[in-house]
Amino acid sequence: MKKILIVDDMEVLREMTAFILQDRYEIFCASSAQEAMEVYRDKRPDMILSDFRMPGMTGYELQIALQNEFHTKIPFMFMTADRSDEVESRGFDNGAMDFIRKPIQPEVLLKRVANILQTVGEIQDLKKVSTTDALTGLFNKGSSETELKKICKKSHGALMMIDLDSFKLVNDIHGHAMGDKVLIAFADILRAAMRSTDLIGRMGGDEFVAFCDGVHEDSAIATKTRFINEKITDAAKRLMGEDMNIPLGASIGCVLVPNEGTDFVDLYKKADKALYIVKQNGKHGYNIYSDDAPEEKVETVVTLAQIEMILSERNKEPGAYVIPFESFRIIYRFLKRTRAGYGKTICIVLLALKRTNDDDGTIPLKYAGEQFIECLHKTLRRGDVVSQNGSNQFLVLLTNTDGHHDVTRAMARVVENWGKFPESRNFYFSHEWSVLDA
Repeated sequence: MKKILIVDDMEVLREMTAFILQDRYEIFCASSAQEAMEVYRDKRPDMILSDFRMPGMTGYELQIALQNEFHTKIPFMFMTADRSDEVESRGFDNGAMDFIRKPIQPEVLLKRVANILQTVGEIQDLKKVSTTDALTGLFNKGSSETELKKICKKSHGALMMIDLDSFKLVNDIHGHAMGDKVLIAFADILRAAMRSTDLIGRMGGDEFVAFCDGVHEDSAIATKTRFINEKITDAAKRLMGEDMNIPLGASIGCVLVPNEGTDFVDLYKKADKALYIVKQNGKHGYNIYSDDAPEEKVETVVTLAQIEMILSERNKEPGAYVIPFESFRIIYRFLKRTRAGYGKTICIVLLALKRTNDDDGTIPLKYAGEQFIECLHKTLRRGDVVSQNGSNQFLVLLTNTDGHHDVTRAMARVVENWGKFPESRNFYFSHEWSVLDA
C-alpha cells in the first residue's frame, strides 16, 4: 500500500483529508513542516500532501528542505485556499506535481493523488530500465560509473572490483543459459555480502563493482571475500550438480577511499591493479591497493583436476590448432628445445598468399587471409599448428611426419581444398619448408 504524508496546521483539515484517503493508502499526519521532516525521515512516504501556507516553515520551504537533505525529487501536492496564480507558479517552479484548492472535493483529491502516484511509478520504471542490468537487477555499467563518481567524492569506504573466476568454463561446458543462472546467483550472493546502503553494479560479463560505505578494515574485506567464495561454490553445485568441479570463485581488487584519492577513474585503475595481483597469485582472494606494499601472494584454492580443466581446450574440433603468432613462437621454441626426444620429424612450413594475374582487387587481402587460414585449419591434422604472420604469410608446424613425403602430401591437400574456396580465383599461395632441427 502506498504511503502518503498529510501536512496541515489545522487539525480538522488534516483529519478530513486523511478520512478521504485512508481506505486506499497508508496515511501519516504532521501538524507542522518541522514535524513532517521527522515523519519523512522515519516513514519515507511515497508522496506528500501539504498545506502551502503554515506558521514557521511554509510548504514550499518544506519541499526545498527535504529535497536538499535527501538529494532527490519528492512527489509533492500542495493544498491551498489562496487563489493567486503566483502561489501555483512558485510551487511548480520548484517541482510540485499538482495543486488542489480548498475546500477539497473528495473525488477530485482521489483522482489527482492517483494520477501523481501513477506518474511517479512510470518514471521510476523508466529510470529502473535505464539504470539496471537486465539480467542481474544490479546497477548497469553506465549507472554504476555515474553513481560511483559522486560517491567517491564524498564518502569513506572500500571500492571493490570483483571478478567471477573461471566463469567462461560454465558457458563452454554447460551453455549460456546455465551461465546466466550462475550470474544471477552470483549477483544475489553479492547482495547478501553487502548492506542495503552499499552500491553494487555489473560492469559487463563476469565483472562486478561494489562500494562498501564506511568499510576500511582488512578483516571486513577478508570476511566478505570468504563468504562470496563459499556461497558461489554452493550455488554452482546446486545449479550444476554435486560433481561440478569448475573452480568458480571471486577475485577482489580493493582500494580505500579517500585514502587513495576521491577521483573514481583513478581509484578504479588502482582497484584494477590490486585485482591483477590476485589473478596472478591463485585467484579466489582479495588484495588492497597500496603504492608501497609488496605484492602479497594469495593462497591457491584449486585442485590439479580444476587446473587441468582451466588449461584444457574446450569444444574440441577436428582440424589444425590455430593460434596467435606469439603463442606459435612459444610452441616453436619448446619443440626445438625438446626435438631430440621425438621419434618423428617435425617440419615448419611458410606459406605466402599472393594475388593472381586476373585479380581485379575487389576482394580485400585481409578477407582472403581469413578464408585461407580457415582452409588450413580444416585441411591439416589436429596435431598440426597454424598461425598467421602479417597480412599474407602463414606458418605451419607439421608434427609427427617422416619429412619430405608428408609435407608434399599435406601441401597437395591444401592446394586441393583451397581450390574449393571462391577466393582461390583471385589468390594463390607459394610455400617453402624445412625440418625443425635441435
